[in-house]
Amino acid sequence: MNFSAWSIRNPVAPLLAFFLLMVLGWQSFNSLPITRFPNIDVPLVAVSVAQSGAAPAEMETQITKEIEDAVAGLTGAKRVTSTVTDGLSTTVIEFRMEVPTDKAVQDVKDAVDQIRGDLPGGIEAPIVTRIDVEGQAIMTFAVAAPDMTMEEISWFVDDTVTRALQGRPGIGRVTRIGGADREIRVELDPVRLDSYGVTAQAVSAQIAATNTNLGGGKLQLGSGEQAIRTLGDSGTVEALSQTTIALPSGRFVKLTELGQVIDSYEELKSFARIDGEATVAFLVFRSKGASEVSVAETTNAVVDRLRSENPNVTITMVDDSVFYTYGNYEAAIHTLLEGALLAILVVLAFLRNWRATLIAAVALPLSAVPTFWLMDLLGFSLNLVSFLALTLATGILVDDAIVEIENIARHIRMGKSPFRASIEAADEIGLAVIATTFTIVAVFVPVSFMPGIPGQYFRQFGLTVAIAVLFSLLVARLITPMMAAYFMRAKDAVGHDEGQKDGALMRGYLWLVRISTRGFGLPTYYATLVVAVVVVIFSVIAMLQVPGSLFPPEDESRIVVSVELPPGSTLDDTVSTTDAMRDAIGDIDGVKSVLVIGGSTPLGDRDIRRATFTIILDRLDNGLARRLTDVGQQIPLLGALVPDLPVVGRVRPQAQIEAEVFAALRDVPDLRAFKAATMGGGGRPFAYDILSTDEDDLDEAIRKIDAALRTEPMFQNASTEAALPRPEIQITPRAEEAARLGVSVQQIASTVRVATIGDVSAALGKLSIDNRLVPIRVQLNAVSRDDLARISALKIATASGSVPLSAVATVEVSEGPSVVKRLNRLRVATLGADIAPGYVLDQATARFTEILPTLDLPASVQVTPSGDAEVQAELLGSFQNAMIMGVLLMMFVLILLFHSVLQPITIIFSLLLSVGGVAAALILTQNPLSMPVLIGILMLMGIVAKNAILLIDFAIEMRVRGMSRIDAVIEAGHKRARPIVMTSIAMSAGMLPSALGVGEGGAFRAPMAIAVTGGIIVSTVLSLVVVPSMYLAMDDLSRLFSWVLGRFLGKKEVEPENPEAHVLAELIESGRQDMALLQGRLSALEETLVHRKAPPHAAE
Repeated sequence: MNFSAWSIRNPVAPLLAFFLLMVLGWQSFNSLPITRFPNIDVPLVAVSVAQSGAAPAEMETQITKEIEDAVAGLTGAKRVTSTVTDGLSTTVIEFRMEVPTDKAVQDVKDAVDQIRGDLPGGIEAPIVTRIDVEGQAIMTFAVAAPDMTMEEISWFVDDTVTRALQGRPGIGRVTRIGGADREIRVELDPVRLDSYGVTAQAVSAQIAATNTNLGGGKLQLGSGEQAIRTLGDSGTVEALSQTTIALPSGRFVKLTELGQVIDSYEELKSFARIDGEATVAFLVFRSKGASEVSVAETTNAVVDRLRSENPNVTITMVDDSVFYTYGNYEAAIHTLLEGALLAILVVLAFLRNWRATLIAAVALPLSAVPTFWLMDLLGFSLNLVSFLALTLATGILVDDAIVEIENIARHIRMGKSPFRASIEAADEIGLAVIATTFTIVAVFVPVSFMPGIPGQYFRQFGLTVAIAVLFSLLVARLITPMMAAYFMRAKDAVGHDEGQKDGALMRGYLWLVRISTRGFGLPTYYATLVVAVVVVIFSVIAMLQVPGSLFPPEDESRIVVSVELPPGSTLDDTVSTTDAMRDAIGDIDGVKSVLVIGGSTPLGDRDIRRATFTIILDRLDNGLARRLTDVGQQIPLLGALVPDLPVVGRVRPQAQIEAEVFAALRDVPDLRAFKAATMGGGGRPFAYDILSTDEDDLDEAIRKIDAALRTEPMFQNASTEAALPRPEIQITPRAEEAARLGVSVQQIASTVRVATIGDVSAALGKLSIDNRLVPIRVQLNAVSRDDLARISALKIATASGSVPLSAVATVEVSEGPSVVKRLNRLRVATLGADIAPGYVLDQATARFTEILPTLDLPASVQVTPSGDAEVQAELLGSFQNAMIMGVLLMMFVLILLFHSVLQPITIIFSLLLSVGGVAAALILTQNPLSMPVLIGILMLMGIVAKNAILLIDFAIEMRVRGMSRIDAVIEAGHKRARPIVMTSIAMSAGMLPSALGVGEGGAFRAPMAIAVTGGIIVSTVLSLVVVPSMYLAMDDLSRLFSWVLGRFLGKKEVEPENPEAHVLAELIESGRQDMALLQGRLSALEETLVHRKAPPHAAE
């Protein structure tokens, strides 16, 4: 069925359909969430087990290994990563993408429950949670109040702020950093404890047992039922201090006689400082699938209300990544509109007719806007990747309309009416337009279903392009011919060169095609093919020289630095070191403020000797005028004539500021600082995992690799996150003496733990005060906790009385691991480095693989890629498979459409013609082969295939009409060169704003646009010359196969084709006229015979 003809004859139905699609698309556009990247759903499950006071070495053996063994064999488990720090073991299980997250969580819970009895008795209950990968916090606020203490501000954030924000749509969680939780501390005097013969553990246990409110059952008095409550809570700190403590001797003392009772806050494990000022801050995270922009608007509204309700509290926003997301959204919209406008101007320049240009321009919104409706149904968001897809599709969306209009105009110039010309032209070119659309869809569908994390990025890209292109096909088949039929006039089809000879460019091109196909009377197309193959080989070699990187370098106006101090450092050391860092970089041009989060890494690992040092820069001036000025000033000779613009924001690139920052930080002593990759989620730009079953082998491998990297100029700030040793106090029981006195290891550990840090959280007493339960921590006073002799003198209760700790155990200073990291049940050290300016990830990875074999590492050591290197390897592998599948699908589509196996090979070969343009563009602009470039290459495959299909389809049409094959390909070049060049220039013009890198996220879009533009220009020039020669060579091959196979196979019987309805009507009318004419002649003949008298018979 000819849909175009049906649409032209019945225009109301398609118009109504597209009006409805536009309304749905516009509604969806306004409701789609705006995020920075696509929502990535990785099945990640974490198992956290806490044991107060436990060292990493014990937790690894007793807890971590047990949990790892339990979960490693679960169905779909891909990787098991564990981190063990003081008192906390965290195991993260990553499942394969096809495993539903809810099933993964339940499987892990079941596995942990089965081994619960094998875990130590003193642990808190294991917590199994799913990890939502939604990146870092989108907003950071600082809270200050002159009339409130640090603890009171912390409670204000925990109670008032968190309650106001949590539960609002889109807000995932609110996390406080810095500050402290309220705590009642009972600091005991060891001398008094000894004199009364009581231990800190006994005091803590008595407070927990007596200072509590408990239910006591029920009682019926009279006609009603009453609950019984046992009220032991002191209610105030003063009442608590008067608590009576029973002594082993049978006497009693008040708690104040044993030490001090202080209303204070817990020991600090983290801090927040903004420009050197201590503060309490809170982070706002978005929930899965929520719009960052709408979450920011909700948060700001709530914070404004809190400011008005609490005028004595100052709430200041100190960091905001939403401006980047929203800036990228605005820049993408502007780029889309500017690209569309440039493409339409190119069409106007070629067609020189406003009616034809308007028809082509209408195709853009009619194709793009309904795409948002299906994006909404599929759960997509407006992000960097989906906007990249729409920006790329801009040129393609107008392409189909241009080809249709150009063909309709050609038919009008043949003398047909616009109505008849639209029907016949749309019918003639219908196969080519459908073929080009489905080849593009065939390329993008396999990419949309790539496995792993890269597949999550490409899914939104591939499906968005495919949907937009399919809507473009609907517009080109239903709306464009219909509009041309009713809107165009005969005079609109007269081109600016109508009635004249071909222009100089066209004559030159036709001469080149003749020379390359039958120059000097000989079939020279084989020579042309040889030249084309040589060009392709050199192009591929050049492409292999382009280094690869996962993401292009981005200017986000913020630098995140991960800070690490030596093992054994205190939180105060971290404060003073980060203050020194802030002083070192304070005078650097472009630095706006510094936010320090102490006690936490950028990836969220808790450690008092680690910190996240965020340098917030002035906003970058990246508008269109600034970009054009920068480009213009780099042009030789003319650059001096370009005027300077007033500076609005930062002009210095972030890379320069980064180099200056790290040069300044090298002067700060006892510090390891490196940049955290914000695009990759907070890890190092270059990272590898070093694994081994043997600790000594692992340490030896670390030393060798670390030493080798420090001599390589390509790597900067190389470091290894391993189990670094730190000083620790080791208590070793004297087995015989402890057994004689009946003292267990558990008893010794409990006594020492309560005396130094207090009892485990679950066993602490609680004081009900100010509508909350405040923990009561009993421990020795600070002076005694810092004295090793005092620790040795701690009393241990035995059956025959108390004895000092030194009587049953030795106490000595030794060393042990500060943190233990494990990967897939092996000890792991993560090697990380920054990549020096001028190099990219691909080059660093290649150099590292060259170095490794020369180091003579122990046999038990494995080195595997991690972080960006691992994702890039997965990306390239998946992308290669998807490309092969895409080319095969494209081949199948073309075979079905052209009913030929060999001619589609011409189109597939033409894809390689764009490689040289991509390589040249990347090398000239010094851009690496990154994810956006791979996306651009995908798009190029569709565009190049489209050009080749247009040429071959027309050549086949001409041969059907009786032309010789060489004349047919020359005529195809003559008639199709103009729309091909027009669509290519329109596509390149649409890419121009993206190539300039305008707006936020411009650095992500620019490499893609540059690669696409280079590929389009080179492939268009080569396709117009090489495709005719390739077509003729494939035709020769087809004849050869027909001759060979004709000896074995029978010929296909040619069946008459069913004519079109209007042709059939014309034939019937013609037959009816012939029948009427014949009937008239028969009637005349009969009449003559009747009137003629019959002659007499001879017998008569």
